[in-house]
Amino acid sequence: MTPEEILTGLYDQTLVGNAPLVLELTNQGLALGMGPETMLFDALIPSLEEVGARFERGDFFVPEMLIAGRAMAGAMEVLRPLLAETGVQSVGTFVMGTVKGDVHDIGKNLVNIMLEGAGFNVIDLGVQVAPERFVEAIGQHKPDIVGFSAFLTTTMPMFKANINALQKAGIRDDVIVMVGGAPVTPEYAAAVGADGYAADASATVKKAKELLAKRRAMTPA
Repeated sequence: MTPEEILTGLYDQTLVGNAPLVLELTNQGLALGMGPETMLFDALIPSLEEVGARFERGDFFVPEMLIAGRAMAGAMEVLRPLLAETGVQSVGTFVMGTVKGDVHDIGKNLVNIMLEGAGFNVIDLGVQVAPERFVEAIGQHKPDIVGFSAFLTTTMPMFKANINALQKAGIRDDVIVMVGGAPVTPEYAAAVGADGYAADASATVKKAKELLAKRRAMTPA
């Protein structure tokens, strides 16, 4: 196969979520001497962006997003260490976790895949993440954004507890706080003092980039 055929195949097969073929094409591309950044920026990311666009139009639903995301994730397992070696600059660093008391992670995992596909370096803390663990991770990784995910209305108050913990640690102003999850609303996000809210994985990527651009525009070089 030619490099052009590899890129076309990566785009098309990621779109339909054919994980085995995406992985095979990724390895074929590397064997041909293609750069990992070429496959990422010319095929995989555009494909995932199209998945997000189709989701917003109502042409794709969560299952289609999940299988496309998993196909992308398989390729990223191979490409991630190679991209690090080439020094490809990430869009920003995003620490993500499901709040304490909540073990739901399907939505969070999909958001992570979409963020990574958009060029973010994602640090996933998993589920049942206590406020002090978020504080520790922010100190360790110095992220641009921290994301709190909650699926249950009973765990949504942890957003405020987490933000209070960041304030107590003196790091609230160092990081953008985003919240999300099935029961969360923009009004609730604003009430707890979050910087941003997104209803789904595709919207999260857009909002994260928007908030990051706004913050960087306000920060003197």
